[in-house]
Amino acid sequence: MADWFGQAPIGDNLVRISEPRVHPLLSANLWWLRGTDRDIVVDAGLGVVALREEIPALFERDPLLVLTHSHLDHAGGAHEFRERAAHPAEAATLAAGPPGSLYGAELYAKLGIPDDGEPVPDLLIRELPHPGYDPRGYRVEPAPLTRVLADQERIDLGGRVLTVMHLPGHTPGSMALFEERTGVLFSGDVIYDDDPIDSLPDSSIPDYRRTMERLARLSVSVVHPGHGHSFDEARLHALATRYLDRVHPIS
Repeated sequence: MADWFGQAPIGDNLVRISEPRVHPLLSANLWWLRGTDRDIVVDAGLGVVALREEIPALFERDPLLVLTHSHLDHAGGAHEFRERAAHPAEAATLAAGPPGSLYGAELYAKLGIPDDGEPVPDLLIRELPHPGYDPRGYRVEPAPLTRVLADQERIDLGGRVLTVMHLPGHTPGSMALFEERTGVLFSGDVIYDDDPIDSLPDSSIPDYRRTMERLARLSVSVVHPGHGHSFDEARLHALATRYLDRVHPIS
């Protein structure tokens, strides 16, 4: 399918890439940021359709892929990139190939998502990418890291410098990228405009509280999240505070 991905220029050499034919549970944002010397891509989508086939321009300057964490909707296309970076806590999962399925019940079982009584979606894509595509053959390819990133490490693209923020809670190695000069935060699944997921087997509520305390004090101009629309500092602080009010400290 020639239009599996949506592309929306945001300005300032930034493009939001989306997968509108994917169920909202797995429909994640990819962020393509161009620097003077090289490009960076934040997250790699579900991997149902090859990014290289549909968006070849994305690879023209051999971009660095930074993965905010290792879940399938963010790492599905990671194997297509020559250089792949993430927090070391995500490295083993990425090297093995993260668990994945396009069928809701099977995916919930693989990820250990608890049954809360809500209906489980059947197929997690709304359309087949091409006639004859078999969703049962979907898997996330292994994508060993070529670089590991630590908290406060800097990534220089030429004219733009991003600072790594290790923000565990959703997963042990969840992280964001922050451009201090402009106040732009690429937050992955750490925070988006909804209640965050903190009930997975490798999630940690105490870690998430510390992450939200950090975000509640962060000065930003805009947050570009892993899912949904972008939002401003006031909304960032409101979301972080709401989590802290809702989830009490665990002694």
